[in-house]
Amino acid sequence: MTTAPRSHAAPNFAPLHKTQPFRSAEEAWLWTMAALVARRDGARIVAGKGLVSRPCEPDDVVKCLDRLYRQRRIEIAHARILRIWGERGTAPDPRALREKGDWRLWKEALDRMEWPLRVKGIVQPEECRREAAGEAAVVALKPRNPG
Repeated sequence: MTTAPRSHAAPNFAPLHKTQPFRSAEEAWLWTMAALVARRDGARIVAGKGLVSRPCEPDDVVKCLDRLYRQRRIEIAHARILRIWGERGTAPDPRALREKGDWRLWKEALDRMEWPLRVKGIVQPEECRREAAGEAAVVALKPRNPG
């Protein structure tokens, strides 16, 4: 049995050098949740049509979260807090007494997501963030041998 040809074979992604990685896992998560909420509300998500081209799809960030959950690096409580606050579009406030526990789980989950997202190129490495902000890295050089 043959399958029918697809009219839309693959999404049209921008070249990797033209994409802009996220500055942090938190920024990637809030973007992901905004896209998922829009999709749930009926919006059609099309790759490469946003104001900024990103190096991933929202589902890539969700897969990273799922992988951490399956590896038991985060718990269901972390995922629940990420969903609740992600739908609100903001992080919990650690100064607010009611949000302090949520903030702890939020921070733990995003700290654990940071490295896998960096490895995939979704989150910008810290060195690149410093250079973009104009901060110079201090490198200690060994003195030359005089002779």
